[in-house]
Amino acid sequence: MTNKIKLILGVIVFVGLLIWIGSIVFNSKVIPSSINLPIALRKTQTAQAKDIKVVYIQPLGQVDEKYINAVVQSVTSFFKMQCIVKPKVDFTTDILAASNTRYEASKILNKYHSKENLLIITEKDIACKNGSYAEWGIFGLGERPGTTCVVSTYRLRKNVSESKVLERLEKVALHEIGHNLGLDHCTNNIRCLMNNADGTIKQVDREEVWFCEKCLAQL
Repeated sequence: MTNKIKLILGVIVFVGLLIWIGSIVFNSKVIPSSINLPIALRKTQTAQAKDIKVVYIQPLGQVDEKYINAVVQSVTSFFKMQCIVKPKVDFTTDILAASNTRYEASKILNKYHSKENLLIITEKDIACKNGSYAEWGIFGLGERPGTTCVVSTYRLRKNVSESKVLERLEKVALHEIGHNLGLDHCTNNIRCLMNNADGTIKQVDREEVWFCEKCLAQL
């Protein structure tokens, strides 16, 4: 057998081997765990809720437009809901907490409870009763299940950049809407949006704009 023929046969065998390997790779299905997904891919996750098409955004007191726009963009992108921004309403003394230094989140929800899906946003400090604490400062509060929730930027802004504030606001807003949709606090994955912040901003910062598979399956 001449060297030329040997070379041709070798090329044919090599090409055939590549085709065989390629067919194995192509037909194999690799399903990665959600926690191993790159952050860039997790950002593309959506969690479209059944039967909810519109969320009204209610500014309470003076709220910077960038915060309102951030919430609108987040809710629209993540939940695929239309957002309609309502005219702002002013604070009233009937929703003050007992200390008169901040506002009671449950009073806000009771006063502005709506049959429509409503997210209330404020820059003022809000609190709720938590165990032995008559006033426990919080980032947000939502009915579970229900139609109304409230978020505050007050505790999201301390000693951080504006981009970090907007990132935190996105997570808190989506978290509270998650409660409205019936989701409880998540104990399945520390990166899931539905974890209980438990009074610390560190938990919010370690979360991603992402629902774990257990929470996502409940929507």
